[in-house]
Amino acid sequence: MEQLDIIEKLALVQERLIASIPPKLRFFISNHSLQGKRGFLIIGPRGVGKTTLLLKESAKGKILYLSADNPIISQTTLSDIAESCFSNGYEGIIIDEVHYAKDWSMHVKSIYDNFPKKTIWISDSSSLILRKSTRDLNRRFPKLFVPFLSFREYLELKHDLKFRSFDPFNASRNVFQEVLDSVNIFEKFKEYKTEGFRPIFLEGDYIEKILGIIEKTIFSDVPFFVPRIQENHLRLMNAIVGFLASSPVPTINIDSFSSRWSVGKEKLYKLIDVLEHVGLINIVRFERDFHASGKGAKIFFADPSMYSALSGDVGNFREAFVTTIFRQMGKNIYACKNERKGDFVVEKITLEIGGRNKSIKGADFVIRDDIDLPGNRTIPLWSLGMMY
Repeated sequence: MEQLDIIEKLALVQERLIASIPPKLRFFISNHSLQGKRGFLIIGPRGVGKTTLLLKESAKGKILYLSADNPIISQTTLSDIAESCFSNGYEGIIIDEVHYAKDWSMHVKSIYDNFPKKTIWISDSSSLILRKSTRDLNRRFPKLFVPFLSFREYLELKHDLKFRSFDPFNASRNVFQEVLDSVNIFEKFKEYKTEGFRPIFLEGDYIEKILGIIEKTIFSDVPFFVPRIQENHLRLMNAIVGFLASSPVPTINIDSFSSRWSVGKEKLYKLIDVLEHVGLINIVRFERDFHASGKGAKIFFADPSMYSALSGDVGNFREAFVTTIFRQMGKNIYACKNERKGDFVVEKITLEIGGRNKSIKGADFVIRDDIDLPGNRTIPLWSLGMMY
């Protein structure tokens, strides 16, 4: 296929995708602009709105959008596509899911250097892309992380309920009451738990889409980042996901998995590390645990709604939610070495997590599910979702 034919086909796909952008977008997407930025890297989980952001921005100028997993891309190189694109009057190029393109890092750097007046934005759903890219590329491309949908964003997107963001650890009781006066908080938070972490819920069939994301991440994304990985290793990673969904204890037995799957412990640790970097799990370590790999103290799904999709443990959802919210905000969260003091440490604040009757133990705060208002050193779980 000639380069011009490829460009024309990509342009038609882009036109259809732009036409399908929903009229209502999450806060994060509608409030961000990439205009004026020549090089940019967007990272975030699948289904959170990265592609929508890129398409929205591409419509503001003559910028060609392509997804690197489009089969016609395999017939050529990113450099050749970019050269043809710019020769045909385009001012920039967007490469979505860039890791699918062969030698993507080399080509992206070449495009950036050879066309200094052109725009090039790239995106991917895995932080492993940062390991594969060169230092020069990391310097040239500022990064934007697109987080999971917050509870606050979900309320606006699903129910047209608009609230200001607030810090539940410092907000007055009146701030909480403003939300409670407008919404049945238990009903809506229950909805959010099951479908609210990615705006793909607007398309319906949320559970099926989550299962599809898990499958594509393990069986399509991982092989691109881990060359020569064996089929047995992929099935093992899938088994780890299934085990974490059903286990009341948020961890795995390394000896048991290693023996059952005939995989060495070091290899198993590496596979767990990959699961974290492709965005399926969060590993929570003890403070000052400097091991580069390992299972840490606790392992949670990065997307807490996966517990509902896979009929998982509600207690694990609570701790997973706390972990995810703080990590999405760029805060470090550690497991308490002394469980009598609490579950987590966030910026030197000790937190205990549980249901409505959970005791505070020796923690600074207890975060309780199924309560509406804060009390003495007590924070409602739902309110953490109002922080961004």
